[in-house]
Amino acid sequence: MQTNCNRRDFLKTAAAGATAMSFTARSYARIVGANERIRIGQIGCGDRGRNAHMAGIHKHDKVENVEFVAVADPWRVAREQAAALCKEWYGLDAKQFVSYRDLLACKDVDAVMIASCDHQHATHLEAAAKAGKHIYVEKPMAKNMEELVRSVDAVKAAGVVAQVGTQVRSLPTSTACRELWKSGLLGKASRIEQCRNSDQPYWYRYLKDVKKDDVAWDEFQMDAPKQAFTSDLYSGWYGYRDYSDGPITGFGSHFVDLLHYITGAQFPESCVCLGGTFTWKDEHKFTAPDHAEALWVYPEGFMAVFSCNMGHSGGRRHRYYTEKGQLNLDNWAAPTYSAEGGPKRDGKIRGVNDVKGIEGPDHFQNWLQCIRSGKTTRAPIEAGYQHAVACIMAVESFNLGIRTVYDREKRVIRKG
Repeated sequence: MQTNCNRRDFLKTAAAGATAMSFTARSYARIVGANERIRIGQIGCGDRGRNAHMAGIHKHDKVENVEFVAVADPWRVAREQAAALCKEWYGLDAKQFVSYRDLLACKDVDAVMIASCDHQHATHLEAAAKAGKHIYVEKPMAKNMEELVRSVDAVKAAGVVAQVGTQVRSLPTSTACRELWKSGLLGKASRIEQCRNSDQPYWYRYLKDVKKDDVAWDEFQMDAPKQAFTSDLYSGWYGYRDYSDGPITGFGSHFVDLLHYITGAQFPESCVCLGGTFTWKDEHKFTAPDHAEALWVYPEGFMAVFSCNMGHSGGRRHRYYTEKGQLNLDNWAAPTYSAEGGPKRDGKIRGVNDVKGIEGPDHFQNWLQCIRSGKTTRAPIEAGYQHAVACIMAVESFNLGIRTVYDREKRVIRKG
């Protein structure tokens, strides 16, 4: 892989210390030159992989000089559909693999996009980093702290460009909300909450007839508890705790990541979480909760609350309550702010005001541009680690029925 300037000159002019120099040089060596094509491998070719990742990159593939050259998925149907897109868009026969290992061994793959199942993310992330590939990885990044720390450390050691799939950060209005917050106009937060409700759990829409002979079942299960194949388990994996922890990590990760982005907070001090299956009990025997509520306390002096009722679609809201008013993100693409309810409102906010977006590249294009520039992505691996910690705290509280606390120095979650 060629770089777009002289490596020797770069090393001569770098003014960092020994450790920083090593990391910078390692990262620099992986920058893709301005005239080089970025060749991507897609790991996980389901709905998210094809219709979000691949379609999202395709919008930019000519401008950013990029193409998909390899796909990997345990399900034959999904990987063939992904390969067909490569043929349609680029006129090439993409390499097809059952296992991510074979894709990562391809020398002509510069970067990978990971849209596999939740229980596979950390393994795929760590392996991609060790293979020296640039990475776009879906959230949640891990199901426990051990695999989270291991995979994040691997990314940092590799010096690759990583983007975590919390794409709400890249909405023009999200950056505008961040700037509004930094202005101090709203003052200090007391409570930040989202109620993300629906009349049915999202995993029902993925159920489909999948033939056992078309699936490499062991490749799908990986380190999860071994079970016999069923079409429900494979296609509806979002609804089973062995493969996913449900709405707190699926939806709550977006909530937590956005509040971190807007407020600048990084880690909660403590968390409690309760939930259960109260509405959708049927022949599918899903184990992920259809209702859950998590409460985090932050050292900045506010409480964050995420609740998800997938047995009723009413009562949706998303608010930042502050001493001088509130930020309303009920529609996070069109947020507003006002002085309503602020106990210390000072007359500087009048009426209900739209938050005007600050335009920039979308989440996928930002990642591609950073691969070339070596700059930090909009959702770097550190941001992914921060919201993953909060979500794992909630999962542990839910599992054990206890209050959890985060030890930032030792990077462990403890009983509260």
